[in-house]
Amino acid sequence: MSFLAPDRLWLLVIPAMAIVAYLVMLRRKQKYALRYTDLALLDKVAPDRPGWRRHLPVFLFLLAVAALVFSLARPVTAVQVPREQATVVVAVDVSFSMEADDVAPTRIEAAQEAALNFVDLAPEELRIGIVGFAGVALPAVAPTTDRDTVRTAIERLTLAEGTAVGEAIAASVELIAQEAAEDEEVPAAIVLLSDGTTTMGRPPEEAALVAADAEIPVSTISFGTDEGSIVFQGEVVPVPPDEAALRQVADTTGGRFFAAASSQELQQILDDVGSEVGFETEDRELWEWFLLTGVIILALAGTASLIWFSRLP
Repeated sequence: MSFLAPDRLWLLVIPAMAIVAYLVMLRRKQKYALRYTDLALLDKVAPDRPGWRRHLPVFLFLLAVAALVFSLARPVTAVQVPREQATVVVAVDVSFSMEADDVAPTRIEAAQEAALNFVDLAPEELRIGIVGFAGVALPAVAPTTDRDTVRTAIERLTLAEGTAVGEAIAASVELIAQEAAEDEEVPAAIVLLSDGTTTMGRPPEEAALVAADAEIPVSTISFGTDEGSIVFQGEVVPVPPDEAALRQVADTTGGRFFAAASSQELQQILDDVGSEVGFETEDRELWEWFLLTGVIILALAGTASLIWFSRLP
């Protein structure tokens, strides 16, 4: 929590000084009572003294004053609010290497499940597009808020030969550019999930420059483990993820690089990136709440004092 008018907080000196004055007054009263009062007689005449109740109204009164001072200082807190027209394109590698079962049940099934959960949890205002890529990149669905359409596109992703990371980035940039035709300030990002080295199409670093020129960050996810392998044409083929290339893409575009070796890690990464794009942080003033709190506490202090002592504090 911060304050828009912090210079007004000096007024907290008032309740602080009042507390000191009250404590000094109590100490003087105690000394006077001990010096001139017959305590044995006082216990017989007034056995039920107010005790803590006599201090509570004063404490509440000073707490109310402090709350009112805070309201004058205009406190604010950072809150996340959904962005309008925000867009995320999720590019999913559907090359044959995604059949590897080092991520249970397989890489592609884990990726689909995580993407579906991401769609379910994303803000309603967030537009989501899907690109599937193997040897070529094919937009599965343009960015939309229609969740059923996006889910269907994810479920229909099928495997093919080759890996074209550069083409996936270019296709994703093109989808976002089409969405930005009417609104040039659409906040957007690309999340690229891949588990292999580029074997076809333009180089990833070349496509990354295109994304960087469009000011679209590409966050890349290296999915799978170094022990991953598939059986291709009767032979066991190792399919480790290419972390170096994906990290370079993220660095070039201002995105972030992640390594996910499980479906849970992938899910967390997707959710984090979606929140970054789908929400924005803004300051929300809280002075009304502090004012209301001060008034309520002030009313409680007055009520308690009237009930117990027939006077205001």
